[in-house]
Amino acid sequence: MRAKTLRTWLEYLQSTDRLAVIEKQVHLEYEIAAVAKKLDGRKAAYFTRVEDYRVPVVSGICSTREQFAEALETDQFGLIPKFTDAVNSPLPCRQVQNGEAPVKENIVLKEIDLMRMFPIPVHHEKDSGNYITAGLFIVRDPVTRKQNVSIHRLQVSGKNRLGALLLPRHTFHLYKQAEEAGRPLECAIVIGVDPATLLASQASTPFGVDELEIAGALRNEPLEVVRCETVDIDVPAFAEIVLEGRILPHVREPEGPFGEFPKYYGPKSDKEVVEITAVIHRNNPIFYTIVPAAYEHLLLGGIPREASLFQTVRQTVPSVKAVHMSSGGTCRYHAIVSISKRNEGEAKNAILAALANSFDIKHVVVVDEDVDIYDMEEVEWAIATRFQAERDLVVIHGAQGSKLDPSTNEGVGSKLGFDCTVPLNSEPMRYLRIRIPQYDEIKLEDYLK
Repeated sequence: MRAKTLRTWLEYLQSTDRLAVIEKQVHLEYEIAAVAKKLDGRKAAYFTRVEDYRVPVVSGICSTREQFAEALETDQFGLIPKFTDAVNSPLPCRQVQNGEAPVKENIVLKEIDLMRMFPIPVHHEKDSGNYITAGLFIVRDPVTRKQNVSIHRLQVSGKNRLGALLLPRHTFHLYKQAEEAGRPLECAIVIGVDPATLLASQASTPFGVDELEIAGALRNEPLEVVRCETVDIDVPAFAEIVLEGRILPHVREPEGPFGEFPKYYGPKSDKEVVEITAVIHRNNPIFYTIVPAAYEHLLLGGIPREASLFQTVRQTVPSVKAVHMSSGGTCRYHAIVSISKRNEGEAKNAILAALANSFDIKHVVVVDEDVDIYDMEEVEWAIATRFQAERDLVVIHGAQGSKLDPSTNEGVGSKLGFDCTVPLNSEPMRYLRIRIPQYDEIKLEDYLK
């Protein structure tokens, strides 16, 4: 398996000339983010010399859809079906002992100083400090014993202290239960895993599904996990670094601003606080960071959302062929839906279903299956030639949207749907696409010398 661990995946990228090894010394503040952003979508950036640290930094390990597909050993057309199957059929993890878990090669229980131990970058000009951006945040439901995995921005606010943005989802729900009982919620922050485990952490699932089991299904084998030292959490045995800790009850401290996926800053406010109780890591660990709003960040959020969106639309329009959350829409706000239209009105039903799938979705474009939804020039062409606002526009005002969208009123705004499908009763030649016979078969090298 080319993506069994972060290290095997980096070896694969290097063997295919998609890993840039940067030996020039770089600074934590902005320089790592700037260089990684320059390589965004082309190569992963591996920094061997970061200021005075011995720990290297890597970013951009999956910055195209094709790379995520390769990591899952499929192609980009099989990516969403494989992810959907894994969500529907999770595979239980395999527990291993400390001696079988490379992440337990080093155990630090005292004198924890995160900034002394690891090269945690500052990414953007107005960011409030050093941020962990690629940590899998794992908590456990004390009743069901099921774990929940997610990613949250984590600001280093002290030697062993992190400020965390916990959105009102599964982790926040478990934390509030613990806080109401007056106790902290144990957690583990996992840094440096294989792409399948990374992607699985973003799955949209019902409460109570363990995303590490989805990771196992994506890998076609159980994910090996090991129990932490100071908290009752199981973590991937081949992870690079794990920070063990607890979210403190009734404690809030300033966090932010921080550059987010819409390419604007999330504001400063009082947030939950994580106290680190132990650090475990591999020998010669690699620190992994995600540059916010880069392709890696957008796709990591977008691909699991596409799987959820496809399922939702299919319940209303069974003839849906594919869905795409476009990078121009930050892989959150714009959805393109391909259908094989059988009845008039289906496109508008698909629009309504897509908008109902997630409050983040703001604009939906529905096209016929002859339009390549991954090619935005094709999508724009469909809007230009198959859409008339008086009959094809769906407008909804006063709907819940993303609070990170600065054009909304505290997250409340308008939503639009574009029906760009061809009317079923149109004249045969009216919407017939031009075509040059033999175009696909001709090879230019046969004609050019």
